[in-house]
Amino acid sequence: MPISMLTLKFEPSSCGGEGPHAPFKMPPKGSGKRKINTVYSDDSPTPPVPSLAEQLSYLHNPRPFKNPNYTKNVNRRTKNLKAVLTQEREREKNERERRRQERAENMDVDGEKKAEEVPPDEDLPTYASIEAPPSVLPQRRYCDITGLEGPYTDPATGLRYHDKSIYELIKGLSATAAKEYLSARGVNPIVK
Repeated sequence: MPISMLTLKFEPSSCGGEGPHAPFKMPPKGSGKRKINTVYSDDSPTPPVPSLAEQLSYLHNPRPFKNPNYTKNVNRRTKNLKAVLTQEREREKNERERRRQERAENMDVDGEKKAEEVPPDEDLPTYASIEAPPSVLPQRRYCDITGLEGPYTDPATGLRYHDKSIYELIKGLSATAAKEYLSARGVNPIVK
């Protein structure tokens, strides 16, 4: 018998009629969900009772997310971030200058301070101040090719590299490519 002629029959009695391999049974016609059109007459003694969903619904409540008494201030001017930061820096600078002048006025002729001491941490750099002292740590070196930490330097080109695979790539670079990498770092390229 050819395979194309072979048909399989699933009978509920052979499969057991239950479980995941049971044949799908269609529901009888007309058993689907029906819309219930309940009409209440005006002369009924009891009013319709709202469903729980209707009772808990917030759709009919007003949603005032704006203040009804709000009026726009026409004299107020908007400022961008750059202007706000500039003004803040100017204010901090003026405050520091005022404190320096107060300290200078409090100094005696001999160079000794009066009894009123100024707190020593006034001029310490803060997160917002840019005027921080230079770092005491050595400058970190990065690979000119990958951007990873570059502890090695090629003596011929002056390029910094991360490991021996990058060194092999640097050895294959032309002089102009090496100059471009050095100029990207900000070094005057001098290729030997």
